[in-house]
Amino acid sequence: MNIDKELDTRGLNCPLPILKAKKALAEMQSGQLLRVVSTDSGSIRDFQAFAKQTGNDLVGQQTAGADFIHVLKRR
Repeated sequence: MNIDKELDTRGLNCPLPILKAKKALAEMQSGQLLRVVSTDSGSIRDFQAFAKQTGNDLVGQQTAGADFIHVLKRR
């Protein structure tokens, strides 16, 4: 997977990871991939809802230790 942009939102709680992702996606081209790393356990369902609401694809989610990793594809 070729990630075009990465955001480190560790230590930030809802809604900040979503807001930062929204801003980053607005600066990206259609089809590009954004990887967001978060420590907020609620970010898993937050990013699922965000993807549905915005039409961006949630390509993947995984947990790595204390990190929650989300990959979004810009619509």
